[in-house]
Amino acid sequence: MRFSLLTPSSYRFYHPNPFRSLEWIPPLSVTPPRVESGSVSSFKRHGCSSVRHSSVSVKAFDDDSFDFYSGDIFTATYAISSSEGEESDGDYALNVVTETTAQKLGKFPRGRKKHRIRYGINLGLLAFLSLLLLLMDSFAWKIVRLPLPPYFLSLPFFTSAILVTLAGYIFVPLLDRLKVHEPIRTLGPVPHNRRPTIPTMGGLFFVPIGVVVAIALTKVSSIEVLGAAAATVAFAGVGLVDDSLSLYSENNNGLSAKIQLLLEAAVGTCFAFWLETASISSPYGMKMLVPLPSPLGLVYLGKLYLLLTSCYFVSMGNLVKATDGLDGLAGGIAALAFVAMAVAVLPICSELSVFGASMAGACFGFLLHNRYRASVSMGDTGSLALGGALAAMAACSGMFFPLFISSGVAVLEASSVIIQVVFYSATKHLKGKGRRIFKTVPFHHHLRLSGLKEPMIVTMAYVISSLLSLSAAYIGLISA
Repeated sequence: MRFSLLTPSSYRFYHPNPFRSLEWIPPLSVTPPRVESGSVSSFKRHGCSSVRHSSVSVKAFDDDSFDFYSGDIFTATYAISSSEGEESDGDYALNVVTETTAQKLGKFPRGRKKHRIRYGINLGLLAFLSLLLLLMDSFAWKIVRLPLPPYFLSLPFFTSAILVTLAGYIFVPLLDRLKVHEPIRTLGPVPHNRRPTIPTMGGLFFVPIGVVVAIALTKVSSIEVLGAAAATVAFAGVGLVDDSLSLYSENNNGLSAKIQLLLEAAVGTCFAFWLETASISSPYGMKMLVPLPSPLGLVYLGKLYLLLTSCYFVSMGNLVKATDGLDGLAGGIAALAFVAMAVAVLPICSELSVFGASMAGACFGFLLHNRYRASVSMGDTGSLALGGALAAMAACSGMFFPLFISSGVAVLEASSVIIQVVFYSATKHLKGKGRRIFKTVPFHHHLRLSGLKEPMIVTMAYVISSLLSLSAAYIGLISA
């Protein structure tokens, strides 16, 4: 095996393991430079026209070695010049590029690219949510036709966001110290970018803050906010039980799917019966109405309203849970859905809008700790609580259709799972061998296996959810 090398004086390796089995490189022995005939043409094939040669000593498992001379700063890359590939002992060339101080400084901003991506996504989301809420604050009194306090929606949003951000710096290290770590399950060929000791149950600190801020700003006077808060806490309790069993059971399994669905259905049914007996404020003078755009108008469902409420509670909890597979995905989508619902329910129950804005702020504050390369995950404690809160807002106001639109990305994620299971079962029954439409489910993991990077997937989801949230907010306003 023959290697050729330029002679700058110091070295740094960037190699994707070009050798069959390369060990850690020991201290290198320096030998006088020598010139080998016939190797200049080899370097010309790799873009080098004038070369000097020296020897490098590298130890491999097959006891082959070569020597090089150490000198100035340079970067070495390996290229296989043999046409037979890695299996042959053909010629290898080390292309060396001299790196000056100016070039090193020029590379410095590129080293911050990942940090710019991490913060850029959240800053874009913050700008969108802030502008939308401030715009609605300017026109909220015209929609409600009543005088409202200044910054009616933006105040609960920023209050919850700031409090959750600060609380995260206390609770995340505490969860880590208590070893409340997320169990990593192997669900197929999808590699997980999170570190294996990431704390979980982040819903324990950001969900209560969002609920308490909403109750405090409405001065504990809104029965709708109190009912939505109770449903949120109940769903958080179901998630907490599931997370606790996952952490402390031997096989890292939480509640079974059937038991979890039964608990969610029980909470939804109880909320529906409470809704039937409670004196919920309504501009229409009656309950069990679903506002829809014209020409449909107001649709009275009667007892079917109770069934729809229970179905939405079960569905929304699992929809948010299905999106909690990438860093920042579930929190960002939930924040956009809460803002959309806060706008949609404004003509029906303005206090419920405060609850939605407060929960959106809590989600965004949590995102600062759950962004790409997350330091904490919300767990089922957070995802189920967010789903329950969204369902409660829809049930108290009848805005089921805007919630369905604003949750479009989550609906796509859950639909991919259903489609995959149905198609696999059908093909297995008909052809004896099951086939799959997606590489894996939910859909965001299919995109990862297709080559898309995690920040790109999350950004695409934010953009789509932003458009859907604007549409849902507009439909809610024209329907009320």
